[in-house]
Amino acid sequence: MSPRLSLSDWTLEPCDVLVVGGGATGLGVAVQAALEGRQVALVEARDFASGTSSRSTKLLHGGVRYLAQGRFKLVREALRERAIVLGLAPHLAQPLPFVVHERSWWSWALTTAGLKLYQWLAGRLSLGATEMLHGAELSASVPVLPGTVAAVRYWDGQFEDARLALALAQTAQAGGARVRNHVRVVGMVRHGDGWQVQLQDGLSGQTATLQAACVVNATGVWVDALRQLALPAASPAQAMPALVKPSQGVHWVVDRALLPLKEAVLVPRTSDGRVLFAVPWLGATVIGTTDTPRDDAPLEPRPMAEELAFLLQETQQALGVCLRAQDIQSVWVGLRPLVGGGSAAAGGTARLSREHLITREAPGFVTVTGGKWTTYRSMALEVMDELVRQGDVSAPLRNARTAQHTLFGAPPPGTPAVSLRDGPGLHLLGTQAGQVANAPGSEELLGLGLTAAVVRYAARSEWAVTVEDMLARRWRVLFLDARLAARMAPRVAELLEQETGIDPALPAFLALCQQYQLSPSDLADTCTP
Repeated sequence: MSPRLSLSDWTLEPCDVLVVGGGATGLGVAVQAALEGRQVALVEARDFASGTSSRSTKLLHGGVRYLAQGRFKLVREALRERAIVLGLAPHLAQPLPFVVHERSWWSWALTTAGLKLYQWLAGRLSLGATEMLHGAELSASVPVLPGTVAAVRYWDGQFEDARLALALAQTAQAGGARVRNHVRVVGMVRHGDGWQVQLQDGLSGQTATLQAACVVNATGVWVDALRQLALPAASPAQAMPALVKPSQGVHWVVDRALLPLKEAVLVPRTSDGRVLFAVPWLGATVIGTTDTPRDDAPLEPRPMAEELAFLLQETQQALGVCLRAQDIQSVWVGLRPLVGGGSAAAGGTARLSREHLITREAPGFVTVTGGKWTTYRSMALEVMDELVRQGDVSAPLRNARTAQHTLFGAPPPGTPAVSLRDGPGLHLLGTQAGQVANAPGSEELLGLGLTAAVVRYAARSEWAVTVEDMLARRWRVLFLDARLAARMAPRVAELLEQETGIDPALPAFLALCQQYQLSPSDLADTCTP
């Protein structure tokens, strides 16, 4: 894969389907279309999963919160898709037990009944029994939280979102798709029976035009920007309404020693009615999240003061842990694309849909947005079915069978999996781990399990070009410990530039590391000496 193919060469052949957006949804569409036997290209303006898709709570869930709304069909679909994803990449997606603490017997009974229903809806796809915890059994799995009278354990899924996205990109490429990061769409016009799409390489500045029979807009919270590019209004007064309303969620990461969890914790009712998760992930503990409406969609959103105050308060009151700024190893913000932006009420994002939307606004131009990681595969199938139904593409040449087609790197059935609760390691590379373990540079340890050999492999085989590509998503150092990421960055930059000959954007990454840290002024010190 290195050196990077020129954009003019990459665009020589026209394609049936151009997917714009390299997050979970776009990559899922690329896999689906490629395995159907189509000529597929995918471009991502930054890096795969660099937006919302790498900033999740790391939960592959069946939608337990939808039970209270009586949306059983939606829950069943998500539970089915959860089981499929767990089988497609067992090194990156695994069952995880959750503990829900309750402070009254009445609330415990209601919670237990709801989670028993959740297990029943899963049927044979259930990951484990829902059961009561108390006494020594409870304290052995998680710290007993303040005011707890009883707790209940249920099962859901956990995954490593950035590397699962990468596995989708590799699977699409193995299926014949052309996949490229750091390439953005700068113009597109209807041409004949398809689209002429002007692309620009964000690293070299080179531009080229790709001919595509149809275009799938899968750019997440930024779908409206591409819609405006593809469907310009006749006048400012006729500007199209937005499809999505962004909502941001903040997570922060602490050392496992501060909140030693063997299982995840779900706090069902916070002070403002949200839920809060504390999740063991790659050797640390992730706590989140918030749900704050925004009118804009920056590439790197920052946490708001009230969000940090909320997390601080709930971590102390609900989880029994008092944190100072220096305890926060990393803080990150993701934007959710909530469907219904054009008609959103001023009261916030609570009533906007977490479901997905697929809409065709011009021949051969389909937008897909919303949804969640768990259902990426079924969303992709719906997109391709819609393109066929509208006559934008022909019927598939073959049955894609994406529910059975294991992802790139997935180990053979029966291979023991290393828990995603443990620190990062070569196991996250799946079947590629062996060749990297014995490659030159494997003895040079850079920190948090990363070696020079892994960096070189990522540059050659995983599209890693910038330091951010490497330390934010190929190896999750930025998300686990931003200060450590800054210390590791210079050597990683050297290795990447040796492999690619491209500027790895070290200064930009060091600035990003600062953004993922908190200073004492960001967080009130409420801890008693």
